[in-house]
Amino acid sequence: MINNNAPEPTIADRATFEAQLADLRTQEKAHTRAGDSIAATRRRLPVVEVDPTTPVIGPDGPVRLIDTFEGRSQLITYYFMWHPGHPAVEQCEGCTWNNTQVDDLSYVHSRDITYAVFCQGPYAESKRYHEFMDWTMPWYSAEESLDTLLVGRSIGQMHVVCYVQRDGRVFETYWTTSRGVEAVDINYRLMDLTLYGRQEPWEESPDGWPQPYEYTGSGVDDRHPFRTNGRPIAHWSRINAGRSDQLTP
Repeated sequence: MINNNAPEPTIADRATFEAQLADLRTQEKAHTRAGDSIAATRRRLPVVEVDPTTPVIGPDGPVRLIDTFEGRSQLITYYFMWHPGHPAVEQCEGCTWNNTQVDDLSYVHSRDITYAVFCQGPYAESKRYHEFMDWTMPWYSAEESLDTLLVGRSIGQMHVVCYVQRDGRVFETYWTTSRGVEAVDINYRLMDLTLYGRQEPWEESPDGWPQPYEYTGSGVDDRHPFRTNGRPIAHWSRINAGRSDQLTP
């Protein structure tokens, strides 16, 4: 939808544009190098041991945490928020937004890393959501082991947690939450490159820039950045294809 009501940006000749872009490039390179430095620090964190036999539920029933590595040395887990007993339309739009972007994992696998979702709700119910969304990443329920796996953290909040296994032992190497899980998100990264950005009120933008999307906590508010017409945005292509979003038998 073309927005013809937004203020007109400053128009310049090519030389002026390129000169100011060159100044921005200096900031972008500094940002990239700062990110590299932070990543280097992350690789030097100590690790904490986790019981490798901690159970999660998969398609064939209970399996051990170490089994979810699928034979690889490292594991990235996304702890998916869940509302037990609620229909698909009321499930977490942010977790849906993030994991809809996880498709071909061959590049991650090539570095000896497995990516898996650890849902914080029951397996049978949440797996039907996984099927409705037509996702292909490994899916487990960690509901019964959250006190162990997320010790000291807020259960019910989205988390990304990384592990490594060595000689039958499992160690937690890193975790993040809230905006930290944007590591899974390419859509916001692309939006950040555009003139209007994410179009959310918290962003620092010129006066009058369109910012119609705002998280209000209401799943029916069309200002919600992750929902359209009351549903997580990615639901609509599935609904329009005739796929059932029924989560209960």
